[in-house]
This record gives sequence, C-alpha cells and structure tokens, in this order.
Amino acid sequence: MLAATGYSTYQGRLPEPSQNETTTPRVLTIIASVMEKLVARNDRLADSLSRQLTKGNGVFSGSTPIGTSLNTFHGVRAPNISIAKYLERIYKYTNCSPSCFVVGYVYIDRLLHRHPDSLVVSLNVHRLLVTSVMVASKTMDDVHYNNAFYARVGGVSNAELNRLELELLFLLDFGVMVSSRVFESYCLHLEKEMLVNGTTSKIEKAFISNPVDDVTEISAENTASCSPLLSIGLS
Repeated sequence: MLAATGYSTYQGRLPEPSQNETTTPRVLTIIASVMEKLVARNDRLADSLSRQLTKGNGVFSGSTPIGTSLNTFHGVRAPNISIAKYLERIYKYTNCSPSCFVVGYVYIDRLLHRHPDSLVVSLNVHRLLVTSVMVASKTMDDVHYNNAFYARVGGVSNAELNRLELELLFLLDFGVMVSSRVFESYCLHLEKEMLVNGTTSKIEKAFISNPVDDVTEISAENTASCSPLLSIGLS
C-alpha cells in the first residue's frame, strides 16, 4: 500500500470517462462539504480528548471517552486526498448512481446514532465513504462493480474492503433498508445545507431503482467483472 502522500504512479491507462461522468453531481459536492466540516470538528475534539488522556497519565480524565466502534476503519495516517476529490473519483470510475452517495450518507449517519461515542475523523472517513457507497450500490443499482473494483478505486486491498463491508453491516445490524420517505428527507436535509452554503439550486433527486420499505437483503457476493484500474493507497 502507498503512504498517505497521494496517488501512485499509474501503471496503465484508466478508462476514459463518459460525458456524464465528467460532471460532478451537486449532491457529491454538498456531502463532501458536510463531511469535511464534521471531520474538522471531530479532529479537534479527538486531539483535545487525547491531550486530556495524556494529562491523566493514561486514564481518561474527561467525561466522554472516544468510542472504539469505528477503529476497524482507521488508517495509520490521513490520506492526502480531499473528501471531495475522493467522492469524485468513486463516482467517475464506478459510475454508480448519485442516489448511492445519499444512501451511503444515510448509513454513516445511522452509524453515528447507533454508536454516538465514536467519531468520524480524518483517519477513518475515506474508508467509511467507499464502504458505505459500495454497499449502497449493491442495494440501489441493478448493475454494479464488485468489491475488487471498488477496492482499487478506493485505494485499499480487496481483503480489507471485504472486512470493512462486513464490519459496516454488523455495526448497522444489517439495517440497510432505506425507504423512499427517508431518502427524500435526507435529500431535503442536504438541500438545506446547500442553502446554508449560499447555493440555491436543488440536488439531483436521483430515482431509487429499488426503493424498499421492508427489510432489504444484501449479497456480499462479487457479481460484476473488474476492469483494470490503478489503485491508490490509504495508509
């Protein structure tokens, strides 16, 4: 794997993106903005809690210790690729629908509600994003790439992404159902965030190809063939 200093040198040609793939959906931009603000705040909080732990001689002296639920998603160092560029990369090469990013955002929000003592920080946000979007693509899209392809796009090994997928599913208690009503409410939430950021246009209300109101089963089986892609590494 690469260090967190950036992309590796390409060993082959990447597939040429289609015209649709060259235009980043607005929903990716606002999700990136929301996640960047969350990570910046949580990094400061984690640093403050770490200093309290040090002052307490190894025993946490504050009232709210950092949870360990998301430790599986932690890297050694924060990757040197922004959240916005990382989401663009996933969209560009996996060609998953914009709705997958909304549903992936729903999964992360559910994680934080189920495990409120855990923080999304710079060390885990990229792995959380690629894993949640991949699981969402299996739920939402009729055709999707397999884990190996997502791993190369996301900069992790296939074995690690398989492990992260299982971890995500268990942390969610396999609660991957997203109803049309919930989907719409998150779209409205993201549109409000756009207004806060001075953008008045609406996000793409992507059609949910498989809207579900009952329990949805996800198959972890790799069902699509993998195209050659150069990997980036997340340390």
